[in-house]
Amino acid sequence: MNKLLMPLLVVAVMLQALPASAQVKIGFVNSQRVLNEAPQAAKAKKKLEKEFEKRDQELQKMAKQMQALQESLEKNSSTLSESDRHNKEREFGELNRDFQRKQREFREDLNLRQNDEMAAIFERVNKVIKGIAETEKYDIIFQEAVWASPRIDLTDKVVKALGDSAAGAK
Repeated sequence: MNKLLMPLLVVAVMLQALPASAQVKIGFVNSQRVLNEAPQAAKAKKKLEKEFEKRDQELQKMAKQMQALQESLEKNSSTLSESDRHNKEREFGELNRDFQRKQREFREDLNLRQNDEMAAIFERVNKVIKGIAETEKYDIIFQEAVWASPRIDLTDKVVKALGDSAAGAK
């Protein structure tokens, strides 16, 4: 069954089971907006940039080195001896393989660290949402929806609470 339809089905069943006089308090949080606006996400991004800055600069240096070697090879290929041209081509091939390996490792390591940071942020976001739900007595809060009315949107409250907790952690 579709991932988006299942929560709606659950809500429909819940609503039918309640007496007509009971009111269900429903909320919605836009997770993507929370990630874009939460101070913890910006802090994690800066942390990762700093952590991977040196490796990124090394890759950029290697790319420039490869480009210079390729330009030199193209420019001087007619004047180089067969063995010199062959040596430069082999050097370029080795440098290219090393570059691609380091680039792949860089992306894998960066993705792992981003996932770690995002997991920590989502854990904090979920705690904040749960706190709001308990304090304000919500019956259910959705984080995924095709559409939600602005009157049930709690995203601003969540972002503010995350900002307050980030300011308190300093």
